[in-house]
Amino acid sequence: MLENKNTSKTSISELGEFGLIDHLTKNFKIKQKTTLKGIGDDAAVLAAKSSEEIVVTTDLLVEGVHFDLSYMPLKHLGYKAVVVNLSDVYAMNAEATQITVSIGVSNRFPVEALEELYEGIHTAAKYYNIDVVGGDTTSSRTGLIISITAVGRIAKGKSVYRSTAKESDLLVVTGDLGAAYLGLQILEREKKVFEVNPQSQPDLEAYTYLIERQLKPEARKDVSKLLKELEVTPTSMIDISDGLSSEILHICKQSKVGCNLYEDKIPLDQQVISTCEEFKMDSTTIALSGGEDYELLFTVKMDDFPKIKGNPNFSIIGHITHEKEGVHLVTRANEKIPLIARGWNSLSEDSK
Repeated sequence: MLENKNTSKTSISELGEFGLIDHLTKNFKIKQKTTLKGIGDDAAVLAAKSSEEIVVTTDLLVEGVHFDLSYMPLKHLGYKAVVVNLSDVYAMNAEATQITVSIGVSNRFPVEALEELYEGIHTAAKYYNIDVVGGDTTSSRTGLIISITAVGRIAKGKSVYRSTAKESDLLVVTGDLGAAYLGLQILEREKKVFEVNPQSQPDLEAYTYLIERQLKPEARKDVSKLLKELEVTPTSMIDISDGLSSEILHICKQSKVGCNLYEDKIPLDQQVISTCEEFKMDSTTIALSGGEDYELLFTVKMDDFPKIKGNPNFSIIGHITHEKEGVHLVTRANEKIPLIARGWNSLSEDSK
């Protein structure tokens, strides 16, 4: 919904492309020492040391595919668009330092709406201590499109890949899973109720955590520091954007290993459990396939077990096996079921 405190609306055409960029980015200040030149030239200039490696990732968010503005406030959308990119940087064990922001926008959006979007981007940049160093704007005939590229840095040789898990490694996850997907289901339900009865006022108090995880997720910038303090080096790592099962299979495929995931070890928030009971959903299925949790999934050597055992930030949920043993979910009844990727796919027919 394009709610705004301002009653007057400013057409984008009044500012023009470069005027709009200047207007939306005027509050972004340079904080990173590696940012030599930010917005205002043909390209950003970043400093690089011979002892460091640069990490680059990009993500595209399309209205009607990745977000619905009937319940996603533009400020939250701007914040989330940054977070989903930074999560990929942190999944490389790197520090995020800069982003570029490009948008395609239709004339149904006034300047004030884009101010809301950029306020969310600005809030995320401030919280995660990153610089916005460039981007682009263009017109769109299909609604709002957001493309963000994130840049990070890491000491040479310290990047963590998906392809380096080893047999007997422990499988570990941060935080809890499934809440973001359930938050989406609740918002979709309330949207349908509103369409039938626009006078209805939803009571969402019982679902605050779930909705927050969907509308305002956070990237785990703390994990690299936590592991360093524990003297633990991950052997592989990935962020959980498409669902736990998909991410486990990515690690196993690229590392050429198998895995046993234990159902009773998957971390679930109490709101996830109670809401699954209310909706008659299986909480394990939600955790495996829901997606958008933006937690980190990683493997560590068995020798590191004493260092992370009992740590409230981490849950040990399984272990890596030989490739020939396959990838399995070990149920609470001690049955082994082949793990299948049922995570969200933006290119599937069901998601269109």
